[in-house]
Amino acid sequence: MDIGIVFKIAGIGILTAVLHCVLKSFGKEDQAHLATLAGVTVVLFMVIQLLSGLFDYVRSVFSLY
Repeated sequence: MDIGIVFKIAGIGILTAVLHCVLKSFGKEDQAHLATLAGVTVVLFMVIQLLSGLFDYVRSVFSLY
């Protein structure tokens, strides 16, 4: 596993948190919540892809060829 993916997820989290705070300070709380939801969705898709790769790897280890 590459350490770069951890930094990407952390970067998306920091960017989402900053965007949420800025939008909330301007009084646009609905857009702030949508931005947070979008950030969580992007990270969730990244994690799902990683888990898919993990399951494929585990399946290949235990396959009987």
